[in-house]
Amino acid sequence: MKNLSRPLRSVLYIPGSKPRALDKARGLPTDAIIFDLEDAVAPDEKPGARDLLSQALSAGGYGERLKIVRINDLSTQWGAEDAKAVCAMAADAVLLPKVTSPEDLEALAEITGDLPLWAMMETPVGMLNAAAIAAHPLCQGMVMGTNDLAKDMGTRFRSDRMPLITGLGLCLLAAKAHGVAAIDGVYNAFRDEDGLAMECAQGRDMGFDGKTLIHPAQLEIANAAFSPTADEIDLARRQIAAYDDAIAKGEAVAVVDGRIVENLHVATARETLAKMDAIATLSAE
Repeated sequence: MKNLSRPLRSVLYIPGSKPRALDKARGLPTDAIIFDLEDAVAPDEKPGARDLLSQALSAGGYGERLKIVRINDLSTQWGAEDAKAVCAMAADAVLLPKVTSPEDLEALAEITGDLPLWAMMETPVGMLNAAAIAAHPLCQGMVMGTNDLAKDMGTRFRSDRMPLITGLGLCLLAAKAHGVAAIDGVYNAFRDEDGLAMECAQGRDMGFDGKTLIHPAQLEIANAAFSPTADEIDLARRQIAAYDDAIAKGEAVAVVDGRIVENLHVATARETLAKMDAIATLSAE
């Protein structure tokens, strides 16, 4: 298992071509940053964005935030040069767009060596090959590209995202099976706080580790949605205490609030408290 034991509640896209945005990101309360060399950068700006991003990452100041660079697809005229450049950057991982098979990741690894890989999951073929992609030894995360997936599938927008649920579920199962991070897709209407909150809640309930975001105004809602609530923390503590007491008495199960507590519930409770501690550490920067 390649499990990433760190908070990834909020994963903010930052254009690699915008000096002001690169600087502002150093002070934003995001758990991870995707420094984008792909969609957010115009074709004539791509070589300069590569150099600008390298300088920004070398300068540092991003603290413990996970630093991921999204390159252009290797089939484009920029992809290979992006991949070579990332090898020399102070980045934690490289994100490849439109991954359809583990061979796509392997082609990238031939350039980037042992740098951790993340996969954009945004095509129907990618959904069907999700398990094989997640199993790649260097894959540490999967990012849902819901806009591209919806386009390829010809779906209509629905607030419940029912047309996309099968694809989301396939990627979640693959990620959980192979211990990689699963990050939900973006919510386009960045001024619609209620809609964002609903979609974050849906993603969290499904099992996503966090959500990709397109604007800093979305950070507070995503961070709250993917953090343990006060009630969840309280229940976790009481479950652990009750179970430990039951074990000390030679019993295999405990009862909390009228519900059976077994070792699997305690494992989840301990994960909740560990996540709380990790968030507190990251927030203390």
